[in-house]
Amino acid sequence: MAGGSASGIGLETARVLALRNAHVIIAARNIEAANEAKQMILKDNVNARVDVLKLDLSSLASIQAFADSFIALHLPLNILINNAGIMFCPFELSKDGIEMQFATNHLGHFHLTNLLLAKMKDTAKSTGVEGRIVNLSSVAHLHTYEEGIRFEQINDKSSYDDMKAYGQSKLANLLHANELSRRLQEEGVNITVNSVHPGLINTNLFKYSGLLVKMLRIATYMLWKNIPQGAATTCYVALHPSLKGETGKYYLDCNEFKAGRFARSEDLAKRLWDFSCNLVHAAGKA
Repeated sequence: MAGGSASGIGLETARVLALRNAHVIIAARNIEAANEAKQMILKDNVNARVDVLKLDLSSLASIQAFADSFIALHLPLNILINNAGIMFCPFELSKDGIEMQFATNHLGHFHLTNLLLAKMKDTAKSTGVEGRIVNLSSVAHLHTYEEGIRFEQINDKSSYDDMKAYGQSKLANLLHANELSRRLQEEGVNITVNSVHPGLINTNLFKYSGLLVKMLRIATYMLWKNIPQGAATTCYVALHPSLKGETGKYYLDCNEFKAGRFARSEDLAKRLWDFSCNLVHAAGKA
């Protein structure tokens, strides 16, 4: 399953997974774009197995509906790619009253993963095949707020910084992967959880970027990757047999890489896990 697969590196990841004979579920907010992506994959691979399900990661209700729809299909779940995201958007609250970048990039994936985890465990146990969860993080996790995660000020509009809020959400992706990896290892479950930085890629994520960022993109154009190059690390971590059993790690350019100090904090990861559970619970009660 690949979330956010209607365009960009998500679409390329879905295409590669389909080429490897995986039954791909494209989870996307824009169903029309997702169906176009499906047709693009089928055009090059007539034997591909691709289905589309609606998913808005900024809405916990939509995530629950998606999970219910997927489980009702009675399909196995070996690979989960948490790929969707938004970047540098103006301050906005989600339908559940949570700052939009944190809600979409982290909390949505956190909730989705938890809802699908039982299915992944069952699949790994019944098939004997290692399950793999891949979180798309970013080197931007290094550029976050001073305290790393602003637990007490997640929704503080007055001090909101669009770039640091994005970095915070990408740090949260790493911390989520690390804590989930630790928990699954404690359980002895045959599922790995890793994070990747896809690189600097020219996708529609930059629709909110300002003039400074656009100028920086021009000045550093030699460092930017095309979409297949950007999807390479995700596909490598999701599929390559050499990574069997490797978990709780961060990959860049298909190599393990040392994440920032906040990302390596077990205490911060555990606190984020509890904080995220409380947000989901509070939103459900509301």
